[in-house]
Amino acid sequence: MTLPEGLEPFALASSDRFGELTVEIAPEKLVEACRLLKYDLKFERLSTVTAVDRFPSQPRFEVVYHLQSIARKERLRLKCRLSGDQPEIDSATVVWRGANWFEREVFDLFGIRFRNHPDLRRIMMPEDWEGHPLRKDYPVTGPNV
Repeated sequence: MTLPEGLEPFALASSDRFGELTVEIAPEKLVEACRLLKYDLKFERLSTVTAVDRFPSQPRFEVVYHLQSIARKERLRLKCRLSGDQPEIDSATVVWRGANWFEREVFDLFGIRFRNHPDLRRIMMPEDWEGHPLRKDYPVTGPNV
């Protein structure tokens, strides 16, 4: 799969592996790129949002969006790299309402904040839990054990 027409201004890098295109974009262009992908390029389904902790590398985090064009039977992976110091990115819920719980899970387990999220709070861990368990620097035995 080649880079879809119109996505070129957003792409910092791209690769095609196993028939699935991965496009890295700048975090500040996420919402604009998502709108283009959904409404113009017809990637109407957001199947998941997740993250990767590349600790100790910088940028430390990748936020990953898996998209699907049902009509064309194509998949696309969108990645944004974020610094480890107060990682933050705009919420994709303004484009796909279904991003809500995925972003809450990434926030809860990795500590990445999603600006303009309608309900950014923990979804898996108790509200009073300290830390983010999927970070690579999180203690293996848990906090205070």
